[in-house]
Amino acid sequence: MPTPLELALTAPKAELHLHIEGTLEPELAFALAQRNNIRLPYDGIAALREAYDFSDLQSFLDLYYACADVLRTEADFRDLMLAYLRRAREDNVVHAEVFFDPQTHTARGIPFATVLRGLKAGAETAHAEWGMSTQLILCFLRHLPEEDALATLAQALPFIDEIDGFGLDSSELGHPPAKFERVFARCRALGKPVVAHAGEEGPPAYIIEALDLLKVDRIDHGVRATEDAALMQRLARDQIPLTVCPLSNVRLRVFEDMRQHTLPQLLAQNLCATLNSDDPAYFDGYMGDNIRAVQAAFDFNTTTWHTLLANAFRASFVPAGRKATWIAALDTHFAKA
Repeated sequence: MPTPLELALTAPKAELHLHIEGTLEPELAFALAQRNNIRLPYDGIAALREAYDFSDLQSFLDLYYACADVLRTEADFRDLMLAYLRRAREDNVVHAEVFFDPQTHTARGIPFATVLRGLKAGAETAHAEWGMSTQLILCFLRHLPEEDALATLAQALPFIDEIDGFGLDSSELGHPPAKFERVFARCRALGKPVVAHAGEEGPPAYIIEALDLLKVDRIDHGVRATEDAALMQRLARDQIPLTVCPLSNVRLRVFEDMRQHTLPQLLAQNLCATLNSDDPAYFDGYMGDNIRAVQAAFDFNTTTWHTLLANAFRASFVPAGRKATWIAALDTHFAKA
């Protein structure tokens, strides 16, 4: 009989919190730098990996934005997307809802269309070759003014049918969700789902703002919700999904040790927590790595793993019929236990 860990690793999965720029492995970064005649400020792949020692979210973001400079052409974005989906497939991810940050690229003079078309091309190749399902969520950078986000939304409008949702990411502290109330109202008026990072480094109050002011469908991270009992009750009652990224939280010092992570508390109080990899190239942690780390810390049973993985399918932005099909496949898989 397979162990809970074996069942979790081999089960079909959905990933709902994944920054495509955060999947840029050093090998691909140097290959793209060579392709585009760009010099990275590191003496090779090993030196770049050694730089992945972060003290907090901002120290990570500084490196993250520097490496993104190698992404210049449609082919670069296609190769980035395809590399991630190929790796995710190894962990039995069948559906991925992928964040992308157009402001990171348009600020460097890269056209919005170049970014989107490249990512779409990679996703279409993965679907044709492996049957993987992908959606694209445009994220606004919260350390920039809301006017910049509104301008980015205007750039996105000609491509609105190719964008599956909108989100909010980057530096959380000092940039509350309230700062983006107008742009999120416009996104919702377009009929698109909206999500926001909140309650990672920021306080539970940011989660409340994201719900009340931005009216988000999901909270990305949300791990500090445990500090507010009323908020926990609300999240459980309304089954607001939380896209939790355990290894990311430890690497960025939200928690000093995985055993301190609040994921067990979220699950124990019946919140709709899901498991995701965030920026796996920088945190040495794709979906399978997160599963192994969580299991080593908490020794979850089969029922808990089934719940975590099923939550992700339920929280995805796909039609109900497709969700039902995936959950049925998951049920069949866990019936082996």
